[in-house]
Amino acid sequence: MELGIAGRVALVAASSKGLGRASASALAAEGARLVICGRGEEALRSAEAELRASGAEVHAVVADVTAPDAPAALVAEALSQFGDLDIVVANAGGPPPGHALEVGPEQLQGALETSLLSSVRLVQAAVPHLQAKGWGRICCISSYSIVQAIPGLALSNMARSGLRAWAKTAAHDLAGSGVTVNLACPGVHATERAVALGIAGREDVGDPADFGKVVAFLCSDPARYVSGATVVVDGGDSLAL
Repeated sequence: MELGIAGRVALVAASSKGLGRASASALAAEGARLVICGRGEEALRSAEAELRASGAEVHAVVADVTAPDAPAALVAEALSQFGDLDIVVANAGGPPPGHALEVGPEQLQGALETSLLSSVRLVQAAVPHLQAKGWGRICCISSYSIVQAIPGLALSNMARSGLRAWAKTAAHDLAGSGVTVNLACPGVHATERAVALGIAGREDVGDPADFGKVVAFLCSDPARYVSGATVVVDGGDSLAL
């Protein structure tokens, strides 16, 4: 399938590793020009070198997308580097494990900053540029916990569910503008976070590269009528209707 995004400029947040990196790779394979970011310079430079070796045009920025001023700065960086912005993939590392009745206010606020507000700020910073050109694709990487709460991950369940509600409303607000907003919600994939949570050893975990291709489709030209959708990529793990 021709995705129609060759030459488009894509900003992929938290893309030095994991599913963000896989999404950047999938977009690069379709000919998109990339702005990637990450907190750790070593991992970021590794991702940058890998993408360039594949033939991609990529600009890497050391940044923590959860810092309040980082999203707007990343949008400005994309416009400065490429003079354009078409695709935004909002992403951030997930909050730590925690049981619902044990997490405190500071932990709750931290989870909101990481898994909700960082994406909201990035989208809000990018939307004026996308609306002005009448074409844009926004994909927020979330988690299948928004359709079925995961025991022991109360912080993630809460914050990511909030992002779903916000994104659904934003998609309605942008209807008819040429700009779409969708969520890609992974289950367990073979990433560093899955290793840290002790769940990467299962035989049925997903391949990050496949997940990246789902993100690339949601950011494609043919997906122009897909907006406000929650696409769960979990191999059938969740049982919620």
